[in-house]
Amino acid sequence: MRLLVLGGTGFVGRAVVDEARRRGHHITLFNRGLRPAPSGTTTIAGDRTAPGGLAALGDGTWDAVVDTWSAAPAVVRDAARALKGRAGHYTYVSSRSVYADDAPAPLTEDAPVVDGSPDAGDDVDYAAAKRGGELAAEHGFGGPVLLARAGLILGPYEDIGRLPWWLRRLARGGPVLAPGPRDLPLQYIDVRDLAEFLLDAAAARRTGPYNLVSAPGHTTMGELLETAAEVTGGRAELRWTAPEAILAAGIEPWIELPIWLPPGSPHTLLHSGDVSRALAAGLRNRPVRDTVTGTWEWLGDLGGVPPQRPDRPVVGLDPAKEAQFLI
Repeated sequence: MRLLVLGGTGFVGRAVVDEARRRGHHITLFNRGLRPAPSGTTTIAGDRTAPGGLAALGDGTWDAVVDTWSAAPAVVRDAARALKGRAGHYTYVSSRSVYADDAPAPLTEDAPVVDGSPDAGDDVDYAAAKRGGELAAEHGFGGPVLLARAGLILGPYEDIGRLPWWLRRLARGGPVLAPGPRDLPLQYIDVRDLAEFLLDAAAARRTGPYNLVSAPGHTTMGELLETAAEVTGGRAELRWTAPEAILAAGIEPWIELPIWLPPGSPHTLLHSGDVSRALAAGLRNRPVRDTVTGTWEWLGDLGGVPPQRPDRPVVGLDPAKEAQFLI
């Protein structure tokens, strides 16, 4: 398969490239060339946000396109229009954030979504940007489009810092604030499982939205942190703490304690997805231990310091604040 990846050097895009290389596909990357391209790929340098920037694509044709853009929908619109008639399939990596806050659980692909515009710029929030990106891909490409509504994405190459922060914190050892309840359900997708699904779906010309997270019951906060503590050396003492105590102390879910959200909304929205459609289409979810181990090994190869996207907040709990809370 001749594959065009818009981006291709960070997190989801990089995982797609790795899997495509493993399958022997011919891979072209279109990006600004700010990071080294993986071996075995061809890079076309261009800035899709600049006037005329897509002209660098020339008259190339591809079997499939993967687009991981997560900001202004108009940027997706322009790429989809530019590739109309020149690619057999278009995948837009969207988000389960597109679902309306009051959508009933479990969330299927038919649940209500937020408003979005394919012509919007950077002045919309994340949910509206992703929904606008979906509309931009569908309206602009005019061919088969897959909307990959991923939830929480973990695994190697993560440049947001969620699982890497926990791994580094647990590796330091000592008492660790573990946000409860221990049996709190988690739905996420390993970026490598996401990449496999996207390439399989492109080959099969699948279209429409797919919820892409693990099946309900895949894991819990307890299993994730206990596995991570073991993988990183077993020096951490997990101190499970009730959500009420954490919130009363002013500790911020998701940002100061990455991955964790207390029971209720928005936890229900994020972790009650119906993935039956994706499972029927071949989605496979590796065990939590594989996700933890793969991320830890990748961090080791980097020297322990993960990359950080400049457009996302730095996550994690200040050591002094944690220590004060655990007294």
